[in-house]
This record gives sequence, C-alpha cells and structure tokens, in this order.
Amino acid sequence: MERSTIVRVHEGLHARPATRFVKLAKGFESDVELIKDGKAVSAKSSVKLMLLAVKENQEVTVRANGADAIEAIEALIGYLENPKAGLEDEAEPQSPAKDAGQAAAPAAAPQSASSAPSQANGLRGVAASEGVAIGPAFAHFPPEIAGQGRMLQADEIAAEIDRFRAAVAAVQARMDRALAQDSLSAGDRGIVAALRDIAVDDSLTGEAEKAIKGGNDAISAIITAASTIAADFSAVDDHYLNARADDVHAVGRQICLVLLGQDDVSLENIPEGAILIADDIGAWDLARAPLKRIGGVVCGHGGATSHIAIIARSHGIPAVLGLGDQINALRTAHHVALDGNTGQVIIDPDAATRADFAGRVEAAAKERAGLTAFKTVTPKRADGRVIEVAANIGSLEEIEAAQEAGAMGVGLFRTELLFMRHMHLPSEDMQAETYAALAKAFAPYPVIVRTLDIGGDKPIAGIEFPDEENPFLGWRGIRMCLDRPDIFKRQLRALLRATVHGNVKVMLPMVADIDEVRRTRVLVDECAAELKAEDVPHATFDLGVMIETPAAVLIAPALAKEVAFFSIGTNDLTQYIMAADRLNPTVAKLNDVTNPAVLSAIELTARAGVAAGIMVGMCGEAAGRPDLIPAFIKMGLTELSMSPASIQRAKKAITAMVAGE
Repeated sequence: MERSTIVRVHEGLHARPATRFVKLAKGFESDVELIKDGKAVSAKSSVKLMLLAVKENQEVTVRANGADAIEAIEALIGYLENPKAGLEDEAEPQSPAKDAGQAAAPAAAPQSASSAPSQANGLRGVAASEGVAIGPAFAHFPPEIAGQGRMLQADEIAAEIDRFRAAVAAVQARMDRALAQDSLSAGDRGIVAALRDIAVDDSLTGEAEKAIKGGNDAISAIITAASTIAADFSAVDDHYLNARADDVHAVGRQICLVLLGQDDVSLENIPEGAILIADDIGAWDLARAPLKRIGGVVCGHGGATSHIAIIARSHGIPAVLGLGDQINALRTAHHVALDGNTGQVIIDPDAATRADFAGRVEAAAKERAGLTAFKTVTPKRADGRVIEVAANIGSLEEIEAAQEAGAMGVGLFRTELLFMRHMHLPSEDMQAETYAALAKAFAPYPVIVRTLDIGGDKPIAGIEFPDEENPFLGWRGIRMCLDRPDIFKRQLRALLRATVHGNVKVMLPMVADIDEVRRTRVLVDECAAELKAEDVPHATFDLGVMIETPAAVLIAPALAKEVAFFSIGTNDLTQYIMAADRLNPTVAKLNDVTNPAVLSAIELTARAGVAAGIMVGMCGEAAGRPDLIPAFIKMGLTELSMSPASIQRAKKAITAMVAGE
C-alpha cells in the first residue's frame, strides 16, 4: 500500500531528519520505500534517502509492504508532515564563550569587516559561527590516506572482506561508545548518530565490498566508495546535502585508520584558547575534541550548514570555514585572529589588529561577566517572595547547560524526546531512571515534568494516530493519554517512583476540561496503590496543569481548586488565543504575546491562581523576555522557566526591577 503527502520537514530530509526517518522506518517489519519524481529508494537507508534530495514542500509517496504496513505509513507520513521533525536534537542553547580569547557575538548587529583594521595577510571564508577570537594557531593537517593499489589474488578476497567488515564494526562500536557517554551534548549526539548511520549504511559498505570482490584492497575500496557517494552528495542541488559529502569522507577515513591499525592525529593537546586550523576536520573528531579549550576554528572545507559549523555554534566557538586552498597560508601561522560574524581571518595580526580584536573580546567578556554574576543570585520580590528562574529542557544531556546557567530547577521537562528517541515505547524502568536522574541533579529545587504531549504531528513508534485535518486541535496531550491508559499509567508509575529522589512535580498539557484533571488523579491513585501492593518505593507529587488553551483560561478559577500549580505555556496559548498557527509565516505577526488579548489571558490566569493560593508560573518563550518579566511578576507569577541561555539575563531583570521599586 502507499500514500502521498507534501513534505513539511524544515529544509527537507537532510542529515538528522533523514536519520530520524530511517530509525522510524527500521522500527517496522515491512519493507518501506520513499518515492519522489518516480524514483524509489529504501526508507531504511540514510544515504539513499538523503541522495533522493527530498526538500520542504515537495510531494513524495511512502510505500510499504508487510504485516505492519498501515502503521508504518501512518507513522512516516506523520513525520514528513511535521515541520519540526528531526530538530529535537538541535534545540540546545548556545554555550557562552569559555575564555578571554573568545567572544560570543553580541545581540547587536555584528561589526562589519570594514570597521576593523585591514591587513594584507587577511583572508575571507564562510562566516559559520558567530563571535571573534584571537589566539595561537594550532595546525591540524593529518596525512592523507592513499590506497595500497594492490590487486588481490582470488584466494585473498574472502579474508579481505572479513577484514573490512571487522573494521566497519570497530568504527560502529567506537561511535556507539561515544553515544553512550554522558559528556556528549544533545546536539553533538545527533551528529554522531548521523555519522554512525552512514557507517552502517549498505550504500557505502556495499559499494566497498563490491570493489573488494573485484580485486581491490579494502583501503582502496573504501576510499573509492566514499569518493563516489560524496560526489553524489556534492552534485545534489541542496546546500544541506552538499555538506554531507564531508561526513562520508570522514567515515571512510575512520574505516581506513582501523584497517591500517592507526589512530588519527589527536586534538587532545590543543592549548587553551588556540585557534584550530585544518584543511578538513570530521565532525566525529571535533565532537570528541576538548571543545572548552578551543578558541576558534578555521577550516578549508565546510560551510554554514556543515556539521563542523553546527558543533561550533552549539558550543559558542567562532568559526570561519570554506577557505579552500587559502587554508595552506595558515599552515605556518603563529597567531590567528578570526571574525565569525564576517568570515574574516587574519594571519599573524599586526599590533593595530591585535588591539582591535583584543578590545572586542574584552567588551564581550565584560558583558558575559556581568551576566555571570547573576548565576547564583536568588531573585526576590520586594516582599521577600522568591522568584524561581528555572530551565526548559528536553533531555538529560541538557542538564549541565542549565546548571551552568544557574537554573533554580526545571520548569518544563519535555518527555516527548524520551519517547521519540526509541523504536519502541520506553519502559517504565527506563522512564523512572530518567526522571530520577533529573530529580537528583536539581534537588532540592523542583523539577516539573510534563506528561507526554504528543499528537499526530509528532510520530511515536507504538502509537497510531488518526488522520486529522488539524492535529494541533486534535487527539493530543492529555486527551490521547487518557484514552491510552496503558501508556499513561506507565509514565505515571515511573513519575511516582522518581519522586522519592527529589522534588518532582507533574504537569498535564492541553487541559481544557476539569474532568481531565479528575480522571488523571484517579489514575495516579491507582498507580500508587499498585506500587504499594508491589512494595515498590514511591512518593506523591504535586499535580498541576499547563494553561495553554482558551478554555483553561476561562475555567482557571475552578481549575485552581483542583491542582497545586499553573504553568502558562505562552507559545500555544498565543496561537490559540489569536487563532493563528505559530508555524505559518503568513500570520506570524499575529503570534505576538504582547497582544492585549494574550496579556489579558495571562492576567486572568494569574489572578485565579493567586486567589486560590497556588503557584503560578510560565514556561513559554515569553518567560525569558526582560521587557515583559516585570509585568508578569506584578501579575503574581513566582516562577519563570526558559531556555538556559536566558536565565542569567532574566535574573538580572528581576533584580533591577526590585531595586527600582
């Protein structure tokens, strides 16, 4: 059977969305194909899928044949129609710059290249990651690997194939170990996972084995196979897919190194604040490097959409890429200045240029230092009531960034990623371990866990969603959970078990009726009774609701008598109040939280919560806006949750507000 749809995935099926799509497809027994313009490829091959060059707003057909064909098509179509598909591992805030030799880009417009002193030895590349840096050059030019150029005898071929397969397995195992490390950030994890998919893809390994069977040695075979596939990516009319050519070469190099019994040139000894100079560096190598010591990156290959750029941006490292042959001029450089805002690179800068870059670095450092002072601040109202400034996160990998920013707990833990990462519904034990780790990390601060907020726009293996004209107004959030107690009770049991390890609170999404809260409470009591009978340690948690539907606002006084807290989700509340899809650019101007209608809804909610004596918080993007924070606090909000990058600025805004009263 088959079904066609229009792809809504942002920018199409480039690396990470393709990786996620393939994982989803592999979760089904059926043979699955994706068809575009009459060309069909296996939906279980990342390389073939990416080379199909599926772009946003193009029409494709999903074809499935097997016992679970209906479920496969429903899940895959749902993924293709989700504008945010594949972006879950990118929702990571940029880390602040780490040292005095590096400056993150300011909020104001970046300085133009013409405003800085010019030098004859200045180069220009692609501005791939914002910020300026100046520091000692660290040249990273590992030797190229060449094939042995030896034709195999017939009796050598079987052993060479075995040797090649062992090398591929070793690379896969190495990447699996990296993925298992807690130190790997969420964004880097997604990139390494995409590289691993390339390493296991039959398009690469199959092509190499074919060459070996033809008499080529394994190293020559993998170099040729990688070059062929990389050329295919380079030929596609899509900048995201062009950047994947570098990834294929990087994976091929890793396989070659294993075949040679060699380790790649290490970045472990890079000095503090040094500028990494390379003709090309694989995302695999950069993701494992001591990123906190790297002051900047300058590379001959790569562009703004390459995985090198993505890693640099996520860690606040200025980067200029795509210099081409110009990179050779940096091989013998002693010091380098770079501007990631403009793509400017200066070799061994003169005194005037050094002074200019040093001044810009210092100015940015002062700005950061001014905010860093608020990391440990506990903001309070004039009457002494503490205002909790917490973090919105979606995975355990984001805990460190939240703690480094000074988060006073978690105001929104999105559990969807835990479900979307796996090919099967996560077990109760897996969920309990995740929630417990979260609680322990922030104790004694509270962590508010949102129960599964999923709908037809987000595919989850194991949950079949109906076709809906508008899934944002359909069977989602608490509605779906109450209809699927087999899924919901597993999560509630896990949350009860995790509560013994810290201050866990539970929040229900998409509430529009008081009965939804009451039915949930019955299930919570059932789960507690079951755990008690099984002699499993557990504890009770506060139950609250997200205020994101107009209905919840209008019944807020009655809801406040049923729950322990409110958390206002301004993103969805705004789109529902204004009847304007927040993903539709043509009505973007209506999605304004400062609209009087939206502010009135927030104030009505706050008034109801304050009157009932319960906590009123906010977990939408508006919670981190310094221009709105004073108004929210005056309304009675005592908890604001936001991305970690906004926490220190929010604390500063609250402190300044109180000081001015």
